Amino acid sequence: MSNKKFDVDYTGRPVDRAGRKSTLSMFMIMLGFTFFSASMWVGQNLAAGLDWWGFIWAMLLGGLILAAYTGALGWIGAESGLSLDMLARRSFGSKGSWLPSAMISFTQIGWFGVGLAMFAIPVAKELMGLTVTPDSMPWQGYLLVAVAGILMTASAYFGIKSLTIVSYIAVPAVAILGTVAMIMAISKGDMGLVEQFSQGAKDLGVIAGAGLVVGSFVSGGTATPNFTRFAKSGKVGLIVTVIAFFVGNSLMFLFGAVSSIYAGGNDIFEVMLNLNLFYIAVLVLGLNIWTTNDNALYTAGLGLSNIFGISKKTMVLISGVIGTVAAVWLYWNFCGWLNVLNCTLPPVGIILIISYFSNKKEYLEGTAPEKAVNWWAIVGVLLGAVVANLVHWGFPAINGMAVAALCYLPGLCIKKKR
Repeated sequence: MSNKKFDVDYTGRPVDRAGRKSTLSMFMIMLGFTFFSASMWVGQNLAAGLDWWGFIWAMLLGGLILAAYTGALGWIGAESGLSLDMLARRSFGSKGSWLPSAMISFTQIGWFGVGLAMFAIPVAKELMGLTVTPDSMPWQGYLLVAVAGILMTASAYFGIKSLTIVSYIAVPAVAILGTVAMIMAISKGDMGLVEQFSQGAKDLGVIAGAGLVVGSFVSGGTATPNFTRFAKSGKVGLIVTVIAFFVGNSLMFLFGAVSSIYAGGNDIFEVMLNLNLFYIAVLVLGLNIWTTNDNALYTAGLGLSNIFGISKKTMVLISGVIGTVAAVWLYWNFCGWLNVLNCTLPPVGIILIISYFSNKKEYLEGTAPEKAVNWWAIVGVLLGAVVANLVHWGFPAINGMAVAALCYLPGLCIKKKR
């Protein structure tokens, strides 16, 4: 019996027709991907700096930019059947692809660890009555991190099938329960939503707010092809990605915004606690983090498999162990660094997009040549990352993508003339 039958995740080859999933399954997977707890922190910042209509316009503008970027990658992944790492082998070179694979793996392991702590720390405080500070956490808190890490790693280990099951459970639960809690919070307030949003110092512009929206998920969104490659067609990959990013991210922003203006917290977990919905709060927080963490670990496994030539399942286990062991430290010490690293991934995505649409026939026919290293792509990512982190005018992610594109295009033109 061939090994091909057992590789349900198509680690090193395009997803064939037999491996494609239904549109509903893809929609659930992508929604689960965008249900990202850290986006609620962004919602809190938006609510603090913008009134209601400024908040809405920032969400729409940032969401449109994010949807365009991830939608293009979603189309490419679905049409080609290739993962991010397989696309990178064709645009960065077989060894050059190690750079984007390492970057995406490192950030996703980091966010996996942060996600574990985002679940374990508040639950340890509320459920166990523990005192948790940046300097100390009782052993029961670490045990909670370990248990959550084992469960999330186990589901990511079984690949796309497990991700689909978790998403079918988590997406409706988080969307429904979170929305109900948000409405209950508003109903208990003294003022309506528009009036409540108008309170406080509003010192954030719509453009700056949109920049926060884009930055909230532009790095994770770079991994979109890893999931949409299982869609029935490029059109389906595009549609489910765009809708999921608009709906999923918008819900997270609303949860975070309403939490902060009505309950003074930074996520729906605190709102639910104030509404005496403790066990529902734990369920919603856990499922919310679980979907995103599984996608993060799955992406890290694919990336490290590309670098080391070891099976995706093995690399998922290794990534899960690293993320779990480092979770608490990552939470208290590394969030700022992860935000810096987030700016390095959009340059990767734009190069994948340009390379694919410039050589679409070769990609689809499987004849795209692989050189060892495409230095034009490598330099583009490095310079793009520097600009994205240091130039604060406009949208950092777009600045980085523009520089990466300008570096990569000359090499593409030289290749075409040969």
